[in-house]
Amino acid sequence: MNVSGGGLHFSRVDIETEVRVLSVFVDRLYSASRRNESLVCVGLDPDPELMPVSDVYEFNRAIVDATRDMVCAYKPNFPFYEALGLPGLRALERTVEHIRKAAPNALLIADGKRGDIGSTNMMYARALFDTWAFDAATVNAWGGGDSMEPYLEYKDRGVIVWCRSSNPGAAEFQDIPVEYGGEDIPLYEWMAVKLCEWNEGGNVGVVAGATHPDELGKVRERCPGMPMLVPGIGAQGGYLEASLVHGLDADIPNLMISSSRGITYASRDPETFAEAARWAALELRDSINEVLVRMGRAW
Repeated sequence: MNVSGGGLHFSRVDIETEVRVLSVFVDRLYSASRRNESLVCVGLDPDPELMPVSDVYEFNRAIVDATRDMVCAYKPNFPFYEALGLPGLRALERTVEHIRKAAPNALLIADGKRGDIGSTNMMYARALFDTWAFDAATVNAWGGGDSMEPYLEYKDRGVIVWCRSSNPGAAEFQDIPVEYGGEDIPLYEWMAVKLCEWNEGGNVGVVAGATHPDELGKVRERCPGMPMLVPGIGAQGGYLEASLVHGLDADIPNLMISSSRGITYASRDPETFAEAARWAALELRDSINEVLVRMGRAW
């Protein structure tokens, strides 16, 4: 890494050397981000009431083909497929197969927030990592550290834990104060402390919403070096620049800025929706990179 013009600039050797010490997953995340100079993660949430075409797979295929050189990751949201029954799961299967062929360097994140006791989580982990072969999964750690062990055994996969959510009612539970180190901190910060403890394999990540950038910054302070998935940009009204300022690590560009509806439903026209998605992804990527330049963090 070198300093030029008052800012930090990454060299590939510096970053990759440090990343490989952390984990295979973080290495892949960095490589995918670097290849497309992008921190954009596209959420694939097919909603029959919003889709401009009726076929879920064809909708996803068009979005992927239009954005594959703009992103670092794709994030299918499982409930949207499960709600459609077996046809939805078959569409998800075909979508995963297509992403592997069309965008082989992009990370595939299973967004399901799965969580239960250890024996059930063992089956969740097998389903997501063995059967579906996702690179990472969002999980719910409410069951505590022992319940997380089945996920953490997959050292080459990302385990991205729901920590601070982007919905308006998040504070009802996530802001409950707990005592730590002689002071009261909100429960979501305590969750971040535990995630750092569990990250022995370097494959734990954090979900922290862009609608609360200050809280996102507190999570980053508790979880240095860990990948962060940041939803809430776009339709949920998240704060892009503030999220980057508070969420970026000092050295490694390990954020995934997630947008779903803002990209996939940029147009409801069956003739132009894919092109509109491309322009929306491009706009988000460029907006992120403009902030990185202002921060002295250009690719």
